[in-house]
Amino acid sequence: MSKSFGVKFFNVINYTLLTIFALVTLLPFLYVILVSFTDPTEYMSKSILLIPQTWSLSAYKFIFSTNSFVKAMGVSGFLAIFGTLLSLIVTSALAYVLSRKRLKGKKFFLVAILLTMLFNPGMIPNYLLVDSLGLMDTVWALILPALTSAWYVFLMKNFYQDIPDELEEAAKIDGCSDIGVFIRIMLPVSVSALAAFGLFYAVAYWNTYFSGVLYINTDSLRPLQVLLQMMLVSASQMADPSIAAMLESEQTVPPQVIKMAAVVISSLPIVIVYPFLQKYFVKGMMVGSVKG
Repeated sequence: MSKSFGVKFFNVINYTLLTIFALVTLLPFLYVILVSFTDPTEYMSKSILLIPQTWSLSAYKFIFSTNSFVKAMGVSGFLAIFGTLLSLIVTSALAYVLSRKRLKGKKFFLVAILLTMLFNPGMIPNYLLVDSLGLMDTVWALILPALTSAWYVFLMKNFYQDIPDELEEAAKIDGCSDIGVFIRIMLPVSVSALAAFGLFYAVAYWNTYFSGVLYINTDSLRPLQVLLQMMLVSASQMADPSIAAMLESEQTVPPQVIKMAAVVISSLPIVIVYPFLQKYFVKGMMVGSVKG
């Protein structure tokens, strides 16, 4: 069937607006990437830079030659990998336990977890708790307070409840314990959910900023986002002299180019990981959200 003039006109306007919106969204990212690969002399000689005539890796070479940036990437990488693994273990194990009907005090635990979603104690109680546990200025202060999410626990619980009880009973007949059922049966059938939640956890850990500012005082334990924020601030306004020295020590690489390269590097790992988890993402998002 041929489309009417009104439908065609709407499609033209709709596609035009969406194209403009996409360009407005992508142009800042494209500008950051282009500046990061621009030759320092060309950047300093031009007030406006659209497409560089001379490409250079000077900013990236300089960044990876600095100990502070490499250490910050190591901290954020440790948080994203080890923290995500711990979070998935705790979330899935807690959700599986709460999904079992034979659990004593199940309603009490569900209400206790629900209260954490409704009421947030605030920054000062969290700070006092971390301090009293002796976690200040350690990498565990960035992992343990964010170890799990009540919302993810409830979604995983609903997912495990949809799995037939006969599957668990058959595994126990074959000699599996509760831990064996969880490891050999529940985890393999929940790969899509674990992949989706794992991506959320990894992004959250990789982007750790406020906790790093609040709990970390040692330079070598700063996560990447904290260091990046210090780099994005003008060198003259920086409270940390080591960061200012890093930007000013290399005369051939302008600080602005270094900042753009740092932004690209900090965004690249998540951009690389996401396509491999995309096939699990949509399915995992619907885990436990619909009950028949």
